[in-house]
Amino acid sequence: MEYLLQLAASPAAWVALATLVVMEIVLGIDNLIFISILTNKLPEQHRAKARRLGISMALLLRLGLLSTVAYIVKLTAPVIEVFGQAFSWKDMILIAGGLFLLWKATREIQHVMAGANEGEALSNSRGSLGFAAAIGQILMLDIVFSIDSIITAVGMTEHLPIMIIAVIAAVMVMLLAAEPLARFINNNPTIVMLALGFLIMIGMTLIADGFGVHIPKGYIYAAMGFSASIEILNMLSRRRTKRVAARH
Repeated sequence: MEYLLQLAASPAAWVALATLVVMEIVLGIDNLIFISILTNKLPEQHRAKARRLGISMALLLRLGLLSTVAYIVKLTAPVIEVFGQAFSWKDMILIAGGLFLLWKATREIQHVMAGANEGEALSNSRGSLGFAAAIGQILMLDIVFSIDSIITAVGMTEHLPIMIIAVIAAVMVMLLAAEPLARFINNNPTIVMLALGFLIMIGMTLIADGFGVHIPKGYIYAAMGFSASIEILNMLSRRRTKRVAARH
């Protein structure tokens, strides 16, 4: 208790908490985009349940991993070497997760392109994924993003209570944002292709990280934000054009 009181009275601890909360929320965007796209393929009555379950699993995984911080830190130690390149367990997990994201995003793009138009392709692909399969795929990516998240947290602070509070706060934000984001993606078919492009970029970033090429996250999220802004302007322009056409 004395340790917690000292921590609460420390300005440095509050700064570390605020910084880590923001970082965890930013890292959670990747996870949330994947969950939104995947659950939108389920029958409508199962989507909200799958989103809540997927995000709850992300929280449980993060809290579980925090209880084994000493072991998680060891995941960054090299375990094998291939052609002079050393790989740790973290590297291999990131590479596997990146490859899975590339495969999944590419398959979804093929579904979109398979029909005569985006609306038809999306309607054909929806409902083709079983609830258990969706949860399994979400769990797989939850593990990858959770390990990345916890290793980032360990690198930013040594205080476990700060890590726990930051993780819980970030997952609560994910829960609040999940429904609006999924609804927005579902109601705007062109956003689906943009989001899938984001997943490909995130997958390539994970693979690059696994091979020791660290791309600053700020560049990735700046590119995503710029692309999303352009698409929103395009949507507003299309709506205005339709309203003008309807008047005439």
